[in-house]
Amino acid sequence: MTLAFELEALKALADPTVVFNDARQWTEYVGVVSEKPTYVVTNFTRKHRVRQDFFSGPRGVKESLENVKRQFDTDRHVFVGTSEEDRALAEETGWEYLPLEQASEAAGGTLAGDEEEADPFESETRDDWP
Repeated sequence: MTLAFELEALKALADPTVVFNDARQWTEYVGVVSEKPTYVVTNFTRKHRVRQDFFSGPRGVKESLENVKRQFDTDRHVFVGTSEEDRALAEETGWEYLPLEQASEAAGGTLAGDEEEADPFESETRDDWP
């Protein structure tokens, strides 16, 4: 399987590194596509230590999906996105579309907004307080 994440889908994950590394265990190729400039994708993937097999480069998402499908001959091509536009692009280019919420749930991942913020005053006790 070839798996492509839209950059905004990766950004919505609590820990994109873990998700990407996990995906490497059951896919042949995994990468990132985006309409954003190359340096934006590169900066994000470096910051999160995401090693991608492909990225969109200067091309947009549609052209990238078409090129990746031609270059990476696997049984399945799955595109993880966050919007109806992503779904339409997947259908237009012959990729299977997987909404981020469904992909995250299936992989046991956590979306960034799903984590409960800890109350710093709730569990901490101070012995030196009068």
